[in-house]
Amino acid sequence: MSKEPVAVVGIGQTHHAAARRDVSLAGLVREAALRALADAQLTWQDIEAVVIGKAPDFFEGVMMPELYLADALGAVGKPLLRVHTAGSVGGSTALVAADLVAARVHRTVLTLAFEKQSESNAMWALSLPVPFQQPLLAGAGGFFAPHVRAYIRRTGAPDTTGTLVALKDRRNALKNPYAHLHEHGLTLERVRSSPMLWDPIRYSETCPSSDGACAMVLTDRAGAARAPHAPAWLHGGAMRSEPTLFAGKDFVSPRAGRDCAADVYRQAGVTDPRREIDAVEMYVPFSWYEPMWLENLGFAAEGEGWRLTEAGVTGLDGDLPVNPSGGVLSTNPIGASGMLRFAEAALQVRGRAGEHQVQGARRALGHAYGGGAQFFSMWLVADHPPAS
Repeated sequence: MSKEPVAVVGIGQTHHAAARRDVSLAGLVREAALRALADAQLTWQDIEAVVIGKAPDFFEGVMMPELYLADALGAVGKPLLRVHTAGSVGGSTALVAADLVAARVHRTVLTLAFEKQSESNAMWALSLPVPFQQPLLAGAGGFFAPHVRAYIRRTGAPDTTGTLVALKDRRNALKNPYAHLHEHGLTLERVRSSPMLWDPIRYSETCPSSDGACAMVLTDRAGAARAPHAPAWLHGGAMRSEPTLFAGKDFVSPRAGRDCAADVYRQAGVTDPRREIDAVEMYVPFSWYEPMWLENLGFAAEGEGWRLTEAGVTGLDGDLPVNPSGGVLSTNPIGASGMLRFAEAALQVRGRAGEHQVQGARRALGHAYGGGAQFFSMWLVADHPPAS
């Protein structure tokens, strides 16, 4: 039996901030869910199941929050699934919801991911000692900085590359009213003179700590036909994982990431991603990961990713815009950050991204990674249904 085509007909996100003290956790997720329902012009009664995701529970200190959030999400008496794959969870959550529609288990599903980091401290939560594991050394930045240095040594990239990415994404965020950071007057010199946190990652080259949520309504072909706005159609989606540590692991370009992207392209019939994909929402929590992931995802040859960044190819006016929304560098509610990448990709092909719209975007890739760069989730959406 062929799969049911999956359409994104509703997208909603909260306004993101360092601390959303105006709402409870339930109020935060409901804000995103209501906006997604309004976009789809549907009600809670139209939703058959809810799929929810977030990063580790100790980020807020509330264990299994999905149980008490069921009421806020209209899920009482309905199937509710919880997904967790570290930082990639927002993307994985969307893919689980999409599979429920593709398999015709449910016709219309609400998927949502969130984080309220202000109620905990994610950096130190990430620094808890884990037996038989490499220590994170004061948060994710301490873990990933050596991998960035390895990339620089491997490719000969100039030390200016990270600052170019940071400036681009923060300027893109000025066009996104939902973004956490709106840094007016930011210059390249200000980025380059910001404090060094984890060599070579500077303060302005790292993601913020955000409160926020993102939600989407996914439905089948019949539901898409009733949608008030043009939907985004799923053409390919995949998840891959590998151990955090193993002999021969390539931290600069993990095998799981390469395999995940290859599977998505195969499903979507993409043979030249650099030419066939119009926009990319890429999980870049530290600016240097843009050139690294450009290579990992097949947009650039090994050692050449930084050249695309330096040439302006990934700018909003370039021929491969990366993170037109401002990306994770501008908004980072960890559990929702991956779903934001998926949702923003869908907004692009729906032509509903507002001031950060990429003109003529017909195919867009959403990308998320998590843990020690061992969890990956990606989807490719387009403005037309997949071939049957």
